[in-house]
Amino acid sequence: MSDRGGMFHKILIANRGEIALRIQRACRELGIPTVAVHSTADADAMHVRLADESVCIGPPAARDSYLNTAAILGAATITGADAIHPGYGFLSENADFAEMVEAHGLTFIGPSPSHIRMMGDKIEAKHAMASLNVPLVPGSAGVVSDMEEARAVADRVKYPVLIKAAAGGGGRGMKVAHDESELAEAWRLARTEAAAAFGNDAVYIEKYLDKPRHIELQVLADSHGNVVHLGERDCSLQRRHQKLLEEAGSPALTAEERDRIGEVVTSGLRKLGYRNAGTLEFLYQDGQFAFIEMNTRLQVEHPVTEAITGIDLVREQIRIAAGEPLGYEQSDIRFRGHAIECRINAEDPLTFMPTPGRIEAFHAPGGLGVRVDSALYSGYVVPPYYDSMVAKLIVHAPTRPEAIARMSRALEEMAVVGISTTAELHQRVLADPEFQAGEYTIHWLEKFVAGQIPAA
Repeated sequence: MSDRGGMFHKILIANRGEIALRIQRACRELGIPTVAVHSTADADAMHVRLADESVCIGPPAARDSYLNTAAILGAATITGADAIHPGYGFLSENADFAEMVEAHGLTFIGPSPSHIRMMGDKIEAKHAMASLNVPLVPGSAGVVSDMEEARAVADRVKYPVLIKAAAGGGGRGMKVAHDESELAEAWRLARTEAAAAFGNDAVYIEKYLDKPRHIELQVLADSHGNVVHLGERDCSLQRRHQKLLEEAGSPALTAEERDRIGEVVTSGLRKLGYRNAGTLEFLYQDGQFAFIEMNTRLQVEHPVTEAITGIDLVREQIRIAAGEPLGYEQSDIRFRGHAIECRINAEDPLTFMPTPGRIEAFHAPGGLGVRVDSALYSGYVVPPYYDSMVAKLIVHAPTRPEAIARMSRALEEMAVVGISTTAELHQRVLADPEFQAGEYTIHWLEKFVAGQIPAA
């Protein structure tokens, strides 16, 4: 750390694309120089062009570049960086990497390695939350190792049940069994997928909720015992467990419900000694919350929280990592208006097949309450090696109907020429009466998309 009020001399950003730009902007406003790392495929990327320094860390494949811990730590050493911000994805929830960063005398801008490791293990995370009185989805106490135990758990929590990878995420290693006749095959498939995706075939079982919403709570915690929540985000619009559109706040929650779950969460994390940003994800059905996992990093959808609170989450992450106190309490947090984020992916809007390629022209929408987080520019070539998200379109307005109207207008104004994107799908979603009424669950988008595909 520097002697400039405890802040850092230089921050290396171990990521790419729009999140690397997002972190650069926060650093620039704090007066902190940045180092961009990049693969050979990203040599002309915007985050490389705008950084104070850049270092090539390997070939296009993520395992050889953005997941190459030795190259990243080497880049930090040769450029004199004293902190590393991992963004989201890649190494952001890798406890071993966080430990390596600290072992090299650098600061990892995120939670402690022990908390990353705890929350990365779904079983350990559930045990921790249960000890803190955070409500859980009914299910097995731990890993289910054989079919006899699986049948016993399923009989206890009642069908349908969900078999989930203990080390998983993103919907991989996750299967539903509607009755006992489906249990053995679902259990086998979940274990096979988990082993292939995570190198670990351990699974556990939860009650399958038929009409839940996916509600997540954003928290910030400093190293001085201060913990606040910044309200909820509704992330129920998902396809194959991948979020497509998020809202803050949720059209399904009351202020009283937000306060209730917020008090439980902040009290628990204070006891746990958690530090930095984090997000607790819940299934919400019939007025009840059920914890599913905690993400120990910045979320893709963090801008909607920033819109309704006015708090820069990346800036706060950096300040907390530098040892500074939050400087505000829960009673100081105010929620203003409504915000929506649409993820603009380089995908066909009907088939969802990836559409990498050259951007012939790009026009970002503007106007009151409109924000675009993107690394696109005219002439840029979207590479085929990484996640397909190429932009995030965020709007903020006094009310939800006004936010929907503003988002629809902004989508019409946005132009991405040269590749297909999911912008057209978002327009159809926004125009749907059920979405406009806020009447959707995590299963709604799958059914909506199926109904949009013309018959062969």
